[in-house]
Amino acid sequence: MLKRRKFHLRLPSGTLALGERTLVMGVLNVTPDSFSDGGNFLDPQRAVEYALKMEQAGADLLDIGGESTRPGSTGTAADTELARILPVLEGLRGELKIPISIDTRKSQVADAAISAGAQIINDVSGLRSDPRIAEVARRRRVPLILMHMRGEPQTMQKKPFARDVMKDVTQGLRASISIARKARIAKSQIIIDPGIGFGKSFEQNYELLRKLPEMAKLGYPLLVGTSRKGFLGATLARDGKSAPSEERLWATAASVTASILGGAHIVRVHDVAEMAQVARVADCLLDPANCRNFR
Repeated sequence: MLKRRKFHLRLPSGTLALGERTLVMGVLNVTPDSFSDGGNFLDPQRAVEYALKMEQAGADLLDIGGESTRPGSTGTAADTELARILPVLEGLRGELKIPISIDTRKSQVADAAISAGAQIINDVSGLRSDPRIAEVARRRRVPLILMHMRGEPQTMQKKPFARDVMKDVTQGLRASISIARKARIAKSQIIIDPGIGFGKSFEQNYELLRKLPEMAKLGYPLLVGTSRKGFLGATLARDGKSAPSEERLWATAASVTASILGGAHIVRVHDVAEMAQVARVADCLLDPANCRNFR
């Protein structure tokens, strides 16, 4: 098993340590059409209450998104995205103790979200959609998560998949990192995400999980999001039908464990309480010192 490197991110509120233990990032989609929980948290008050519950359940970070990037999605106007997330961010101000990440592909949304309390930018396009996000991250002095996505959400599962997925992901992430570094973002403020499920075949997702230690050699903290994703539903399929997202909990647990043992510093999940337990046990497997810390 890979010995995970330690990193320290600078947030407006302080320092975030990565690598001492796995951090659990809870997902809060304030959208009508996300693949797993679309429409559940469109009401700002309900979203705020759920965010606080995730914190109580063990989330170390909260990732809020106002635009679905599920396969087949067509995009959301910035004004619509802002109308969804800003009331939630305002409702959480002074209430939520854990850092908030804003999941967006738009610099306008990222900038406004940071003004409203977000402390991390999570760009699933890896700066391909709007490179100005890098400028926002530098000016606001917040960390930037760069994810690999092959193609665009509307077509990413229809286009030909890469012949060599590790080469494709590594080259794509290097390109994103290059854009960020040219915008004068410090290396120590960048997190990378292989983009499980974003333009990869079901088999390629498993290959990426097996080869996470190779990706760690890029020298950046790793974030991995496998929660409830389609490749797990396909693995659990019966009579040719994919298992619905709500029946993928144990499959998610297996993939989260694999991610941590492969070197992930952060796991992005929907089921916080359950995956916090998974992370705690996987951390013990990764380093016996983690078990001593729990006594």
